[in-house]
Amino acid sequence: IELCPPGHRFMITMVASFIEMAGQFLMPGLAALCRDWQIVPAQLNFPLKPVLWFWAVSVESLRWLMATQQFEASKELILQFTRKNRMNTESDIKGVVPELEKEIARRPKKVCIVKVVGTRNLWKNIVVLCVNSLTGYGIHHCFAKSMMGHEAKMAITHNFYADYYTMAGIALASCLAMCPVVGFLGRRGGLLLFMILTALASLLQLGLLNLIGKYSQLPDSGMSDSVKDKFSTAFSIVGMFSSHAVGSLSVFFCAEITPTVIRGGGLGLVLASAGFGRLTAPIMELHNQKGYFLHHVIFACCTLICIICILLLPESKNQNLPENIPDGEHYTRQPLLPHKKGEQPLLLTNSELKDYSGLHDSAAVSDGISENTTANGMKSM
Repeated sequence: IELCPPGHRFMITMVASFIEMAGQFLMPGLAALCRDWQIVPAQLNFPLKPVLWFWAVSVESLRWLMATQQFEASKELILQFTRKNRMNTESDIKGVVPELEKEIARRPKKVCIVKVVGTRNLWKNIVVLCVNSLTGYGIHHCFAKSMMGHEAKMAITHNFYADYYTMAGIALASCLAMCPVVGFLGRRGGLLLFMILTALASLLQLGLLNLIGKYSQLPDSGMSDSVKDKFSTAFSIVGMFSSHAVGSLSVFFCAEITPTVIRGGGLGLVLASAGFGRLTAPIMELHNQKGYFLHHVIFACCTLICIICILLLPESKNQNLPENIPDGEHYTRQPLLPHKKGEQPLLLTNSELKDYSGLHDSAAVSDGISENTTANGMKSM
């Protein structure tokens, strides 16, 4: 996204997500091929070739090099671009290289992610997105276990490949739905919508299904366990659909609002939180599903907290990427709905704030002038 203009960042990210989905759909085929031990070494060595090819072809981000004042590497990269694109150095780059020549002697200024602790708004945004990614990926396992059943006899199907492709299809549908939703509502509005859907699916599954289970035990209720299973499956599908979108959108959102100098560190924190949420799945398996209900209740409470915290995030749609920490601090939250004509906004943006720092100085100067005139015996008319 550091190479893309603001209007195409989300589209490029979704292309990468669809490639990831393609790999997920191909995974069962690779698992079937692994039954023959002679193919296993070939499958282990095959991913190394694309990685080495990408390392040889790709270049460092010019935006990051300029933001961290690595001007010598930036100059080499710009000259490499000019040679490959057959550009005229004198007219096309408009004196960029001579300016870099003056700044090459300066030392690079790389910024550590620890600098976020001293900020006022940036660390709050990163913490909110960390909690969102943790909740999204953590509660996804709760919905998956509810759909597949806590026991093997309660599974939606008895075929491993059918269950796998069902979950992969839900993830693909979630990626497809993110494109129009985020394009229309923006990053913050889309994340809020998917988090609300996750919270509703979780609360209905915890509360309504228990109520249906109590009524089904009555002889005259007319409800059976099949009705409860159908509701559980429906809520689980909605929950998996929305929670996958929450996790993916939280990572992308963090990449947009984190400054370039610490973008890797901010993304690392959000991805680490997402990985910790995924770790809850094997932890529950190790405990033989004991405490599964409490596990789901905790994440359901986290979804309610996240709904409130998402309102504190800024909107980064069609905005330039922040380069340094002061630029990231200037990302302040805007109202979720646009202002009506003639309505006075409650919170002013940074562009609307006026500088009143000189008022006290001018007032002090005017007071001094009045005192001097009084001391000289002159009276104001």
